[in-house]
Amino acid sequence: MARIELEHVNLTFRVRRERRIGLKDFLIKRLFLQSQNPIMEVRALQDINLRLNQGDRLAIIGHNGAGKSTMLKLLAGIYQPSSGRRLVEGRVSSLFDLALGFEIEANGWENIAYRSYLQGETPASVRAKKQAIAEFSELGDFLNMPVRYYSSGMMVRLAFSIATAIEPEILLVDEVLSVGDLAFQSKARERMRDMMAKAHLLVVVSHDLDSLPHICNQAIWMDHGRIRMMGLCAEVIAAYRSSVGQGQAAAA
Repeated sequence: MARIELEHVNLTFRVRRERRIGLKDFLIKRLFLQSQNPIMEVRALQDINLRLNQGDRLAIIGHNGAGKSTMLKLLAGIYQPSSGRRLVEGRVSSLFDLALGFEIEANGWENIAYRSYLQGETPASVRAKKQAIAEFSELGDFLNMPVRYYSSGMMVRLAFSIATAIEPEILLVDEVLSVGDLAFQSKARERMRDMMAKAHLLVVVSHDLDSLPHICNQAIWMDHGRIRMMGLCAEVIAAYRSSVGQGQAAAA
């Protein structure tokens, strides 16, 4: 039984104001200033409460930087809450950062195995799926070449083919459909529709507000790391669009 529960979840990043500091600047600041590279706190998610059960389809919407992708990565377990309670029951399959786990000196066949293992596959399950993954990618003899020689389009084709060769329980999706040429994009959308239909629980981040009501029954509107509104997908999208329209009118 797939289930997600977040109770009063907060996520705070502690980052340096300067990424890198030279030795001369370090010594000067260390001697004459109180802090040579002060730490600042970024409150990425604030007091998030969410409960999803099997069968739910949730859309996450909001402006760029609102915390949508951060929320998805917290659900995936990439980030752990700074405080609060996170409970995720069910096998999580994530469709973002598609090229994660590639070894550029290894060939396509080897990378099918490497990336599949990161998704929780076993050697036996990889052997059963690798031919179908290769055929879907349409890369043919290029799979015998090191991926360092692939174009960006070829790399994304292979990454998408591997990432979607899964049987999802909880499926997390973050804008992944701009892959390859038009013919391959059509195949990719068909596969995504099939995966979304099979998933026990779906959470999707997207700016395609017209398509989301056909996919999701619920939505949350993220605003500066907080949930501003939660409810039926069409109602939340309508409220968000109205707010964006009012903001544009005020700016004009």
